[in-house]
Amino acid sequence: MITPVSVTVDIGGTNTRVALCDDGEVLTDTIQRYRNAEHPGLEPILDAYLSAHPLVGAICVDMAGPVKDGVGTLTNLDWTIDARALSARTGGARVVVLNDLQAQGHSVPHLDADSLLTLMPGQPAPSDVRLVVNVGTGLNAVPVHTSGTLTLVPAAEAGHIALQARDTEELRLVDWMNARIPSSGMEEILSGRGLENLDEFIGDGANRREAATVMEAYAAGEDRARKAAKLFVRYLGRYAGDLALTTLPFGGVFLVGGVTRHLGPHLMELGFAEAFRDKGRFAAFMEQFPVHLVTDDYAALRGCAAHLHELQTATN
Repeated sequence: MITPVSVTVDIGGTNTRVALCDDGEVLTDTIQRYRNAEHPGLEPILDAYLSAHPLVGAICVDMAGPVKDGVGTLTNLDWTIDARALSARTGGARVVVLNDLQAQGHSVPHLDADSLLTLMPGQPAPSDVRLVVNVGTGLNAVPVHTSGTLTLVPAAEAGHIALQARDTEELRLVDWMNARIPSSGMEEILSGRGLENLDEFIGDGANRREAATVMEAYAAGEDRARKAAKLFVRYLGRYAGDLALTTLPFGGVFLVGGVTRHLGPHLMELGFAEAFRDKGRFAAFMEQFPVHLVTDDYAALRGCAAHLHELQTATN
């Protein structure tokens, strides 16, 4: 008898990746990529993939956008993902829909040293709390709680907390941002477009550049790009530090997302550790938290696989 397979789906801004999984592990040789622009929604992609794997046990979909009651709408793509509709389309398969950061959260208890770049070793201690901070197209963060073999990753929209200032330069930045986007949130400076905004601010509003161009200029030693990157990292360290005090993630802080991966090799030289620990009399307390950069490109798929495995184990 053929055992039904489980399927993981990671919907990004440009591509959707689909893979089989078994016992909580992604079968990486089964990963296929589909260009979102070539499909009107997820359904045709699943139809194409499942034509080769018709026996489906369960499906876990992660997507960039808020999810409620099994229904989610992507932030930067006109797709709606509905767990009930997908279940009916796939013959009654169990379907779980997660926010993409929740999927990342489900992955971190299972990542090994090869999937991480440790920025700050901290003082590792047994803990059931971790923190995942995502900086990419947008900004968000979630705590990860483990209890025995179960993992809980509550949904959040933590990228939209208010943009704040602690010195004269930052006050100018807040005024500059609010003149363009009233009530600016942290996402307006900690994201791909955020780096572009900071670079434009440092350049006094002249010659807006794409994030990739800013990074190229930084690598070439340009002063304007370096100032923008330092301001970006200062805010990133402070943001991660504030959330660490809120959640007490002694199991570690995990940085994910395309922007952090690009900046990863430079975070420490740009002052991340100093900004993270800049908490006055709590500075020494902050040294307890390990901070890692997640370098595994398949982390979201792995998180989906791990979550399905937990659900299946709990119901057996």
